[in-house]
Parts: sequence; structure tokens; C-alpha cells
Amino acid sequence: MTEPQETVETRGDNRVDLIANDTTGDGKPDVWVSDTDGDGKPDLFQFDTDGDGKVDITMVDLDQDGQPDTIVDGDGGLPPQV
Repeated sequence: MTEPQETVETRGDNRVDLIANDTTGDGKPDVWVSDTDGDGKPDLFQFDTDGDGKVDITMVDLDQDGQPDTIVDGDGGLPPQV
């Protein structure tokens, strides 16, 4: 990913480090990468591909081999709360 990147904390009982990145240069994050199991490797990737503030594609790499195991296109979810 290109710079700048920021690490933020999400809300909830468990701490999840999240990297948010603005890949389009419009001043709003559109990619969220998180380590949901705490091993220091990213395993959840969310993308807002149309800039509407909602997640359009979610990719999960369960075995962390660099290839997504699950891809949900057009899931319409909201990005993590920051």
C-alpha cells in the first residue's frame, strides 16, 4: 500500500490493530487491514471501491498464505469504527 498509513484502535472488548489507508488520495480511508487473531499478520481486508463509505469487498485469508480464502463482493457493510 502507498503512504500514508495509520494504525488505529477499534472499539470493543478486544484490541484489534487496524491499518487504514487512503489509496485514492481523496482524504478518506478506503482500505482497512486488520489482524483479528493477534499473531501480527493481517488476515482481514476490507475495501470501499466506490467511495461511498461502505465496504464493498471483504477478503479473509484464514491460513495467512497470502491468498484470500473467502471473498465477499458487494457485502455493503460498514468499515470498522475508529
